[in-house]
Amino acid sequence: MLELLHWPAPREALRLNSKEIYVWCAAVDGESSRLESLRQLLSPDEREKVARFCFQKTREEFIVARGLLRIILGRCLDANPAELCFRLGPHGKPSLTAGSGHDALRFNVSHSGGLILYAVSRQREVGVDLERICSELVVEDLAARFFSPRENAALLALPKNRRREGFFACWTRKEAFLKAKGDGLSQPLDGFDVSLAPGEPAALLGSRGPARDVERWSIREVPSIPGYAGAVAGEGVDWELRCRSLR
Repeated sequence: MLELLHWPAPREALRLNSKEIYVWCAAVDGESSRLESLRQLLSPDEREKVARFCFQKTREEFIVARGLLRIILGRCLDANPAELCFRLGPHGKPSLTAGSGHDALRFNVSHSGGLILYAVSRQREVGVDLERICSELVVEDLAARFFSPRENAALLALPKNRRREGFFACWTRKEAFLKAKGDGLSQPLDGFDVSLAPGEPAALLGSRGPARDVERWSIREVPSIPGYAGAVAGEGVDWELRCRSLR
């Protein structure tokens, strides 16, 4: 799958500025050859968590996802990946512990269908979501349950052969926004509106939550992942999206 991505490879070290949000994409299967080296990067509590998983596939996915996260953050901080320490926010969103500028780095992770997306930024909250486009879902029924009236109307206005694309664009944009805010489900999925029409730029269109959400947050589509939909949400409107492959 990754060979279809036309994203440049990363440098060994990377200095993020506050006007950029970087996204990396990786395939779980593509990292199987270095599974043990990735496991060695994990902390003792992360290794204990791996041991509690019942299925080998789940164990491998966690090792790859967390090991690569450590490598990416280590590149951004010019730090030893194995020495990074994480903490969880009130609603379970992970972050780095304070020290040596680590707390200025923000990140988020999403995985679906064997792929993992990582979003990293400096001094602005960020959320990312990735979904493999499923041909079996009745998207109109799901949209009626979870989307806002404005989004439902926009979805039903699309030709039937474009509704699945519109549904997954909407879903990933909404999830990315909620993950960026980091406040769990305090704002329901139908409590705000995002764009969804194919070819229309990703955008937060309205919110029934805090009055300044539309001014405070913006959304970008993650491009060039055939068979998947992806989105990134970040604080402010003055940032640029940079996509990178890990290979």
